[in-house]
Amino acid sequence: MILVLGVTLGLGLLLVVSPVVWPAGRGREARPEGRMSAGLRERLAQAGLHSVSITALVLVSVIAALVVAALCFVLVPVAAIALIAGLVALALPAMAVTWRARARRRATRVLWPDVVDHLVSAVRSGLALPDSLVTLAHSGPVATRDAFAAFEREYRATGNFGLCVDDLKRRLADPVADRILETLRMSREVGGSELTTVLRGLAAYLRQEAAIRAEVEARQSWVLNAAKLGVAAPWVILLLLATRPEAARAYNSPGGVTIIVAGLVVTVIAYRVMLGLGRIPEERRWFS
Repeated sequence: MILVLGVTLGLGLLLVVSPVVWPAGRGREARPEGRMSAGLRERLAQAGLHSVSITALVLVSVIAALVVAALCFVLVPVAAIALIAGLVALALPAMAVTWRARARRRATRVLWPDVVDHLVSAVRSGLALPDSLVTLAHSGPVATRDAFAAFEREYRATGNFGLCVDDLKRRLADPVADRILETLRMSREVGGSELTTVLRGLAAYLRQEAAIRAEVEARQSWVLNAAKLGVAAPWVILLLLATRPEAARAYNSPGGVTIIVAGLVVTVIAYRVMLGLGRIPEERRWFS
């Protein structure tokens, strides 16, 4: 009976959010994206999930929240804990996308100097700038070849360098890539004989920055992991206690709900403060 009520509640919530997830008509597509939608789409691009739409991500988040909340309520009959589990599951897909995007950023940070070196070699050999970028689809780092292969296909079809560079920037979604591509665009449009010198200087700076960031992240990782363990430990203990019937009745009372909500607020604030203090500032995309 509890499971049937949980499924019914989930279907009701799904019908409530359906106008947002599946809007009627095409008027919504003509409106510009909000800041949150644009940021989420950029995160999807940084994570390499170009084929995943925001609608699909929202739908997966809602379904995960309903399923997790229902299962948690069946296993631990405490309404407040089930609601919190549903909220965590609701945010989990977006958190996974953010984690994947940051992991890809860390992985490609050490590859950009090699990309610049390939560009310098191609330019010094006499290739035009579009052809220099095309060579990266075959001889560049493996992690970036798909994006440059898409640039090659689009440039062969249109011949518009500026449009293809804009599409390549959207695919890479990286501030370092923006700087490299804007340097190439400026060199193509206004000319200049110092392109290779500028690219060499950029490669040296990127190598130095990657080394410093790797050292700082290595020193901070154990502190962050310990803080995350300290945040998660009280909730694991709470779940174990809530499996006892007398503890479940206590947590379902107004006083128990107040304690759980207060603990949630303190946990969220402490977690955000911990991330804010331990996170290294990321470079912003000024040429997006």
